[in-house]
Amino acid sequence: MKQLLYCVLALIFSPALFASEMPLNMTKGVTEISGEVYNLHMIILYICCAIGIVVFGAMIYAMINHRKSKGAVAANFHESTKVEILWTVVPFIILIGMAIPATKTLIAMEDPSDADLTIKITGSQWKWHYSYFNQDVEFFSLMSTPREQIEGTQEKGEHYLLEVDKPLVLPINRKVRFLMTSEDVIHSWWVPAFAVKKDANPGFINEAWTKIDKPGVYRGQCAELCGKDHGFMPIVVEALSEADFDKWLIAQKQAANNAEAEAKAALSQTLSMDELMTQGEQVYLSHCAACHQPNGAGLPGVFPSLIGSPVIKGPVSDHINIVVNGKSGTAMQAFAKQLTATEIAAVVTFERNAWGNDSGESVQAADVSAGENANPDDVGATPTTLPANLPETQAVEAKGTEAVEEAKAVVLDDLTMDELMAMGEKVYMTSCVACHQPTGAGMPPVFPSLIGSPVITGPVSNHLDIVIKGKPGTAMQAFYSQLTPQQLAAVVTYERNAWGNNSGDAIQASDVVGHGK
Repeated sequence: MKQLLYCVLALIFSPALFASEMPLNMTKGVTEISGEVYNLHMIILYICCAIGIVVFGAMIYAMINHRKSKGAVAANFHESTKVEILWTVVPFIILIGMAIPATKTLIAMEDPSDADLTIKITGSQWKWHYSYFNQDVEFFSLMSTPREQIEGTQEKGEHYLLEVDKPLVLPINRKVRFLMTSEDVIHSWWVPAFAVKKDANPGFINEAWTKIDKPGVYRGQCAELCGKDHGFMPIVVEALSEADFDKWLIAQKQAANNAEAEAKAALSQTLSMDELMTQGEQVYLSHCAACHQPNGAGLPGVFPSLIGSPVIKGPVSDHINIVVNGKSGTAMQAFAKQLTATEIAAVVTFERNAWGNDSGESVQAADVSAGENANPDDVGATPTTLPANLPETQAVEAKGTEAVEEAKAVVLDDLTMDELMAMGEKVYMTSCVACHQPTGAGMPPVFPSLIGSPVITGPVSNHLDIVIKGKPGTAMQAFYSQLTPQQLAAVVTYERNAWGNNSGDAIQASDVVGHGK
């Protein structure tokens, strides 16, 4: 009987002893916080095992030594003060012993202050967008697992569904702050090695942070059921040494300049139908097939079919516009920042000629550039108008003298207060609402309220300065490269007159241009 008791005790206690070596146990991760979480997990496990040993040990002992066959007679007692105190005090002490280390760890996890680098993470179906504050670096990260592996026609790779085209790159030994939000539904950014799992909610900003101890590649996934392709939204983080990370930042900025130059050169190129169809199919399978399906049939009632649809059969300009600017109120995203003009031209050509559509039309990058501003007043449209104070030589290279003069004429027109407020509200709801909320109330102390704030009630020049140039060391970005002068003027006007601010100030595009100079 004693041998049986020893076996039972061994079965109960051995998992805790060897838990750190078990492949199914929580891993220690590569950050100080993940180590604290692991240690907390092991402490709780040991406490649970100890409780299990005491409770089951007492039960087994009582069953063996006080069984009826041995003539044992059950004790008869009621309302024992000692027992009442014992089973109240002991659990209380155990809970306090568990709560103290847990509280310390949770407080540390929620403290993103004094960060060396801030990154905004935006989730959308089904990709992540990363924006490095004050570094002019941003990009989308999409799953790169081949469609053949997903459909089972090709052997699955080592990192099946956990590989992306562009990983998030972070430095080691630096505190990195994450600001997380979403463009559509609730997502959740989860990297187990960092002990970071935070929801990305549309219209809200959540904070998290990490400080990685060693270089490497770390993988995670969206941990919130965000739609039918929820499992196709991986996260890959590449941690580099501080010196290598600084080099990577320089390389990214150079690559952005090269890409801009290539995009300008592409405006004068003409691709054949075969070239457009080949590239368009690749772009479609990477960016569009998740919703509209590889065969273009869509999911009726959710994602429309592209086979003979009114958009596909209608004017090319409307087709380009919806791909470039998206469609407000639907799941159709704006791809202006995700794809080049050549890629957009190729995918539009592909959609208009695949699956029996056979329009025979071929779209070139120059057509996309000409059609980018087809519907600029849509909420959510990506502004593509050139800034009015763009150096003339650079502007001529980008779109030609005539186009620049036209853009200047548009953005420098004076608008009425009603027109400024209407445009300003659209810009605010597109570019500012994630941080400062639809009501302007913000989320103090992370994102300040705009209702009666010193910036809003202070000089207009200070307000323009912070919107145009941002504010270093905070989450406030510089919007001069993202919005036209007229949009900047409108949103500043809106903020100074909405939510009871009522300053009466009306800012025009010329004020923005003059301030920028």
